Amino acid sequence: MKLITYHSPSGPRVAGIRDGKYVDLNLSGAKVPACIKALLDQGPDGMRRAEAALAHGKLIPPEQVQPAPLIPNPEKIICVGLNYGDHARESGMQAPPEPILFSKFSTAVCGHGQPIILPRLSQEVDFEAELVVIIGRGGRRIPRPEAMQHVAGYCCGNDVSARDWQMRKPGGQWLLGKSFDSFAPIGPAIITADEIPEPNNLKIQLRLNGQVMQNSSTAQLIFPIDYLISYVSDVCTLSPGDLIFTGTPPGVGFARKPPVFLKPGDVVEVEIEKIGILLNPVVSEER
Repeated sequence: MKLITYHSPSGPRVAGIRDGKYVDLNLSGAKVPACIKALLDQGPDGMRRAEAALAHGKLIPPEQVQPAPLIPNPEKIICVGLNYGDHARESGMQAPPEPILFSKFSTAVCGHGQPIILPRLSQEVDFEAELVVIIGRGGRRIPRPEAMQHVAGYCCGNDVSARDWQMRKPGGQWLLGKSFDSFAPIGPAIITADEIPEPNNLKIQLRLNGQVMQNSSTAQLIFPIDYLISYVSDVCTLSPGDLIFTGTPPGVGFARKPPVFLKPGDVVEVEIEKIGILLNPVVSEER
């Protein structure tokens, strides 16, 4: 099942995709929440009700749907650094013995088709294609054998990064360098976990203006998804709608010679097998 969130006069609402058109799941099934987080929290039972509503609900033409970020205002955006061995080496670092974690502010989230905004305060904005895990039912101290039961679905993500902030500000401003508005594009839709039984073996690619810049597979993840969920949940309680950006493969802009950074007019595409293509144009921040 493919899920999105769309703007409505009453606020963000969850819809399913059928035959390239949309079904408002709450209007089609009274027991299906209108809020995506509430739906994810219902686990498999909620997904079964959503599937029934999608199968029989009234179709809304695409032109009448204004997509919103898939998860509006996620409680947590957890990111994994250096989770592909080749990317660690191109960054001049060793593969880590444990996951390297950082976060983004929720205000960084934007959706498919929305612009990546180049901030006035950075001259070195980079791209990072990533598989994003969407948490369904939350939990604390989740055992690794049970971790995948807490996954609601997956989407494409782009861990956009201001490298001058991340690497050359005093102390290294990872949080701020990763958290400018629009620096966490996700999309194009949530693909529910039942449709992707092997998320650790998906082709992943990033194209900049049609040119392939990153081309790998999630089979190269150093720390797989179940390990990451268990590891993070030992520290903090995971909540419905939390996002885990699982890391990026080699080919990022700052590691190239010469470096390649985003500029106004660029178009960035992240494509992941069985999920789809996340497309975002690049624009300058208005002065």
